[in-house]
Amino acid sequence: MCGIVGVVSNAPVNQLIYDALLLLQHRGQDAAGIVTQQDRKFFMHKAKGMVRDVFRTRNMRALPGNSGLGQVRYPTAGDANSEEEAQPFYVNAPFGIVLVHNGNLTNAAALKTELFTTDHRHINTESDSEVLLNVLAHELEGATRGNALGPDEVFAAVAAVHRRIRGSYAVIAHIAGRGMLAFRDPCGIRPLSMGRGPDGTVMLASESVALEGTGFTPERDVAPGEAVYVTLDGTVHTRQCAPRTQLSPCIFEYVYLARPDSVLDGISVYQARLNLGKTLAQRVVSAVPPSEIDVVIPIPESSRPSATELAQLIGKPYREGFVKNRYVGRTFIMPGQGVRKKSVRQKLNAITSEFAGRNVLLVDDSIVRGTTSKEIVQMAREAGARKVYMASAAPPVRYPNVYGIDMPTKEELVANGRTIEEVRQIIGADALIYQDVDAMKRAVGELNPAVKGFDASCFDGVYVTGDITDGDIDRMNQQRVKTGDDDMDTSRLALPNSTEA
Repeated sequence: MCGIVGVVSNAPVNQLIYDALLLLQHRGQDAAGIVTQQDRKFFMHKAKGMVRDVFRTRNMRALPGNSGLGQVRYPTAGDANSEEEAQPFYVNAPFGIVLVHNGNLTNAAALKTELFTTDHRHINTESDSEVLLNVLAHELEGATRGNALGPDEVFAAVAAVHRRIRGSYAVIAHIAGRGMLAFRDPCGIRPLSMGRGPDGTVMLASESVALEGTGFTPERDVAPGEAVYVTLDGTVHTRQCAPRTQLSPCIFEYVYLARPDSVLDGISVYQARLNLGKTLAQRVVSAVPPSEIDVVIPIPESSRPSATELAQLIGKPYREGFVKNRYVGRTFIMPGQGVRKKSVRQKLNAITSEFAGRNVLLVDDSIVRGTTSKEIVQMAREAGARKVYMASAAPPVRYPNVYGIDMPTKEELVANGRTIEEVRQIIGADALIYQDVDAMKRAVGELNPAVKGFDASCFDGVYVTGDITDGDIDRMNQQRVKTGDDDMDTSRLALPNSTEA
């Protein structure tokens, strides 16, 4: 999962892109990059780190131009420690192209071989985004052979890209001196929104919050398989470039990944989480009588809407029982399980008065590896809780995700191959209540009837592209992002809006 943004304007865009990336920072904290374009020349700065750390005044002054794009990186393939794999990526032929990508190509290894042996293009990193850029460059070259570059040629190239690549991809690219190109995979797994500013500036971004937060009016989401080509004068051309499409967005965006103030594919993320709390309340009541619950406490941050709705429906008080320290590093970068456990304690602190002598229902957005859940249950007991019940707004995570969320391998998922009772014993709760898969889909899907289904593969094992085998999953596990420490690699799902590690 990454955050991407692209802009075509009649005024300098460096500050605008920077501001949009700050609003997308939750989608990736490993690296950040911006490219701007002036007089057919690209100006780029990218590095590892958060947006505020990567870009200084001198860097911003070196990014002139009225169009550009940016990305915040959350690596799921390649090398997390490599500066070279920070995006945007650049290739000089044809025309000169820069590209940012959110998603994961499931056939990247085969494409890399094909690019070398057939297309005679060189890939210099392990990133699937560089593979995607070179496929696009090759198809643009083929589409424009003997012709000028216009919308028809651009869309023909995108159609050819759809035929070659597999997986999830929301893409924004700039073609030097021509314009901005954006397109989305035929299943619409990863989000991409489009909007305009008061002066006619066109922006595309991963989430609507990046548009609204910079003064833009969201117009619509890019449709699955659709391509949007914006010339440098602001003219927008669109075309459906995939023969078969289905809108099946990643449901984990609504459960956890996206900001609650975003609207993705016509669905309010905040309302989706309220709805998840409503259906979870029904599960809780059937498992634990409300008379045995004294208080409902969320595990910060993204579980709060579900917890508030649940508390209201079961008639119990909602309390903030944990205080989050926002200045502690992410737990997955700590070398060793013992240090990681200590870091969870540093990241969250219990308010003893909210636990002492009470039966508490803890609500989390999801449970992945279970190590943090176990630690939090223990923290609640140490704060004086009589009983500790745990409820997850998401169903059990039993399967790997191959579409851009770097979840642990199947063997590392606490719910894989275990009953709910076995998971309960592992995390040490007095009761464990999970969301139901079908109820989750209904709760989110009812907010937009146009969405006929979701990618919920980490919950139900159904991969919406229809081409994922066990062998593919094993191969992708071997190619998972390299962090330089095998112990760290199992928990890269931890982002600032959660505590799960």
